[in-house]
Amino acid sequence: MATLATVQTTSNSYFEALATAERRALHSFFDQHVIEDGDLGYFALDEGDYNALPAHLAHRVVHTVHGGMLDEY
Repeated sequence: MATLATVQTTSNSYFEALATAERRALHSFFDQHVIEDGDLGYFALDEGDYNALPAHLAHRVVHTVHGGMLDEY
């Protein structure tokens, strides 16, 4: 039973991070990434917070939502 609870928690964490990334992407020039973390489960990360994603984060990206704003006129 403990495994089932862990799967549900991890699944909830993923969908919460995905929803956060999708909301942020609507109002951002930068891509939003869902990152897998052993302790936190999943979390959303704004690519604009980094010049380039460090390798230790880049290899844990499980989903990317592209930024919805364009700077072209």
